[in-house]
Amino acid sequence: MSFKTKKYQVIRQALPIPLANFIFNYMMLQRDAVDLMVKNNKVNPKNPFMGTRTDQQVPGAYSKYGDWVMETLLMYMIPIMKQRTGLELIPTYSYTRLYEKGNALHRHKDRPSCEISTTLHLGGDEWPIFLDPSGQNFVINERKNIIKAGAPTGVRVDLKVGDMLIYSGCELEHWREPFQGNVCSQVFLHYNHANGPFAKTNLLDGRPTLGIPK
Repeated sequence: MSFKTKKYQVIRQALPIPLANFIFNYMMLQRDAVDLMVKNNKVNPKNPFMGTRTDQQVPGAYSKYGDWVMETLLMYMIPIMKQRTGLELIPTYSYTRLYEKGNALHRHKDRPSCEISTTLHLGGDEWPIFLDPSGQNFVINERKNIIKAGAPTGVRVDLKVGDMLIYSGCELEHWREPFQGNVCSQVFLHYNHANGPFAKTNLLDGRPTLGIPK
């Protein structure tokens, strides 16, 4: 079935493994350097260019909005995204995380800047993502992970390095169970429908250019 029918699709080897490995090591180096500088009071931990460990969805994981490499990847993937979804798309933003053991991603839907989303496995241990293709709302309180009775167990998607899942982030609830590995790096690339109701307001996530904080 097509993306338009299923609302999700896996692209195997969307990114060549050597390039994925390079970006994974880039993020690992960045995380370790930032941790060291913050520990020694060399940088302001609230500087958005440093990334954060206080992400509201996954506290403790090193996360970064709008990294320059990831924003370049956001643009690089547009032809592939258009071809595989059959949609005209505009870029909104990128978001990267380095997950560590015990991290979890609660069941949720995304904000309007994430109409068409991807998660791309850059490196580290594999960690499945789950989708509910019914399109219904089952979460009562995402923060407390309280879910309505009868919620589907979801479709499990396993991604290897370089694989990418495309999904309708505002329509399909998605989540990850507690991570049992050591580290897993994923980049989220977000797009909107070029002719949709949010196209003008959400272009580049409302920023004047890519690569800068929201």
